[in-house]
Amino acid sequence: MHIQKSLLASGLLPLAYGLPKPQLTYEENSGPVGGVDAPFPTFTATVGQLRGSTDLQGGIAARPPTSGGDSAIVADPELVNGQGADADLGLYLDFNSATFPNGPQPIRGSLGSTDPGPRTYEYEKLNPDLYAPPGTDTGDVPNAMWPLGLSHNRPGTGNQSGWARQQNIEVLPAATAMAGVDMRLAPHAYRELHWHTSAEWALILKGSVRVAAIDEDGASFVDDVTAGDVWFFPAGIPHSLQALDEGCEFLLVFDDGAFSEDETFLATEMILRSPKEVWAKDLQTNVSALDDIPSDQKYIFNGTPAPANISEQNITGSAGSLSGPTGYTFHWSQQEFFNTTGGSVKILDPLTFPIAEMFSAALVVLEPGAMREVHWHTTSDEWSYFLQGSARITVFKAPSSSRTFDFTAGDVGYIPQAAGHYVENTGTDDVIFLEVLQAKKFADISASQWLALTPRQVVKDTLNLSDDVLDALPKDKTLIKPGNVNLTAIAAGS
Repeated sequence: MHIQKSLLASGLLPLAYGLPKPQLTYEENSGPVGGVDAPFPTFTATVGQLRGSTDLQGGIAARPPTSGGDSAIVADPELVNGQGADADLGLYLDFNSATFPNGPQPIRGSLGSTDPGPRTYEYEKLNPDLYAPPGTDTGDVPNAMWPLGLSHNRPGTGNQSGWARQQNIEVLPAATAMAGVDMRLAPHAYRELHWHTSAEWALILKGSVRVAAIDEDGASFVDDVTAGDVWFFPAGIPHSLQALDEGCEFLLVFDDGAFSEDETFLATEMILRSPKEVWAKDLQTNVSALDDIPSDQKYIFNGTPAPANISEQNITGSAGSLSGPTGYTFHWSQQEFFNTTGGSVKILDPLTFPIAEMFSAALVVLEPGAMREVHWHTTSDEWSYFLQGSARITVFKAPSSSRTFDFTAGDVGYIPQAAGHYVENTGTDDVIFLEVLQAKKFADISASQWLALTPRQVVKDTLNLSDDVLDALPKDKTLIKPGNVNLTAIAAGS
């Protein structure tokens, strides 16, 4: 039945295969699949034909054996804790506890069946709610997750000067209103002088950066920001970014889902794409002064260390300098968290950072077992980024569709405006994630608060909830709901 067996019978197999071993070692299916029995032989000469005989057409060829060959039976399938529970409970399934090759399997309660392959087990362990979805998932919901680890990484032009990778509608089509870039600068490296057609909001993930810019009136700005701080540049504002002594990595969020880092306006390209005579006139110099202009864009490149005394770079004209409400940075790292049972939250929006007039953000920490309560945003899509830990989100799409997605560090999430969702910590460590909105104030509708403040008769007649349940609902927004660290404990009482 298999090609290898046919070759053996024909005496065409070489004595030794001499096949190289795979470069990557990961758990995947092995053995016969698709009528091929690997490992396949190596040949030193051309053997066989590309096409088979017409005698193999259905109704002409001999009927093949339908048993005793490549069986689709999975021997000894393994189910993880909670996998046999009612599918509508939607328990988080820890597929990392499954034993290769018996598990994981795409089964929930009575739903699904075993998977004989082809498959790569690591994908399934990272995405258990896609592989074995809760019974409540139904209908069609656009993909809401993109791992930046799958984005193309563009290196800088200098010697190990840095890199950048991005998420936009090319890889996450649903993310129409916002896009993201993850950028790394080596110590003292620059992101070349540039500007964008989109507004740029940034959170520093590691290290420190010196930022500099001017506005339309010629007022200048320079500041040092460190991990946890934020900068914002409106569309068209030219700026520079230089890593300080320990380098940096930062997250950029743009207010256009079609944004591309490769379509940035660069200072080098600006000068290269106009006649030298024009630039000599504009800069009030001789043409020969432009002889050393770079012949190509510098993008991300190594530089000389910035002076420790930042005042040395605070150059001003008659318009002076920017600061306070007109400044382009906010030292969010120095803002304390609001702490509650189950986690912590801090918010940054135009109420305290007015220059970013349509960017509102929340940095959220969830303890194991806790979740960001079920909610939705009334006027904005939500762009989210996971800094640490593992979590899942179910997106509810009107009128009757939902899908659950799993997230780990470095993943981007995107939830459309008004779509109900939650964020549940599915790991044993804290989850840290960022929510970004295009809004003048960070706000949401809490599902539990809505039910608590709606006339009781209406809620009971609609949802058949008891007075005991409604009595326990808080009338103030809780933001975070604590929960059992054992996410399958409820199965014992189901």
